[in-house]
Amino acid sequence: MLHRSLIGLMGIALAAPAFAETDMPFALDWKFEGPAAPYFTAIDKGFFADKDLTVEITAGQGSLDAIPKVATGAFPVGFADINSLIKFLDQNPDAPVIAVMMVYDKPPFAIVGRKSLGVEMPKDLEGKVLGAPPPDGAWAQFPIFAAENDLDMDAITVEPVGFPTREPMLAEGKVASITGFSFSSFLNLVRLGVPEDDISTILMADHGVDLYGNAIIVNTNFADENPEAVTGFLEAIAMGWKDAIADPEAATASLVERNPAADAELEQRRLQLAIDANVVTDWTQANGMGRIDDDRFANALEQIKLTYEFQNEPDASAYFTDAYLPEGGFSLD
Repeated sequence: MLHRSLIGLMGIALAAPAFAETDMPFALDWKFEGPAAPYFTAIDKGFFADKDLTVEITAGQGSLDAIPKVATGAFPVGFADINSLIKFLDQNPDAPVIAVMMVYDKPPFAIVGRKSLGVEMPKDLEGKVLGAPPPDGAWAQFPIFAAENDLDMDAITVEPVGFPTREPMLAEGKVASITGFSFSSFLNLVRLGVPEDDISTILMADHGVDLYGNAIIVNTNFADENPEAVTGFLEAIAMGWKDAIADPEAATASLVERNPAADAELEQRRLQLAIDANVVTDWTQANGMGRIDDDRFANALEQIKLTYEFQNEPDASAYFTDAYLPEGGFSLD
């Protein structure tokens, strides 16, 4: 009987899984477009599964959309604009959410203009019409950009426009430039027939704006209980980006599998634009992906004060932690 019992127990042990996977639903900031491809690559290549994680990705509706989802615990992890997170935490200091991995070392906030309409450099905006959707993330940072480039705001005519009409108005010459995300507005103009050599992309990060962009955010209660899962999640994310950088076409195929209506060629270009302008920068090549520069972040907080009145004294440690990152960040080579 003892022999049979031992055999029975062994059978149960062999039938049971050797480990329990951790569910980590991931809330994106936007639709399933090119820059989201690395996350689907991480699923298809088994990078999450190798870390004992089950990850389902959900589309979002804007750069701050994931913040309340993660803060409430509806999602353990998300992808969001860190500047929006800073303001959210200032207003909700006890919210259990923090950024744990910087993805867009340079934010995609940009002024996109047409050279034929006289816009190539920041000073060119003076004396012309700028189209800006009031809720636009890039428009929200425009006062910082204007201050850093000594622009005369009285000399710029700002035309409030809607998101759907922003690029069409520029294509039709009704405005000389628009605010937007670099990789999105550029490609939207190309689709509307504007010659690529007529489009100027003025990335705010290249003109004095020290803000960071989108980061992986985590619910701190979840992270405290599952530190290894968070570490593994970030490692898988980095591997997804590394693969996408090495083979954008394959990464885009993973994306299109989830969004069959997408134009594969267009989304691959959108991914490449994000890689070149926002992810692979001089800083990340020298210091690794995921980390931030403390001095730059401190200056970014000072710049945010130009557009936002803090209710509490800013505390960088409340907004970002590198506790789940490897020393030296993730190599993209």
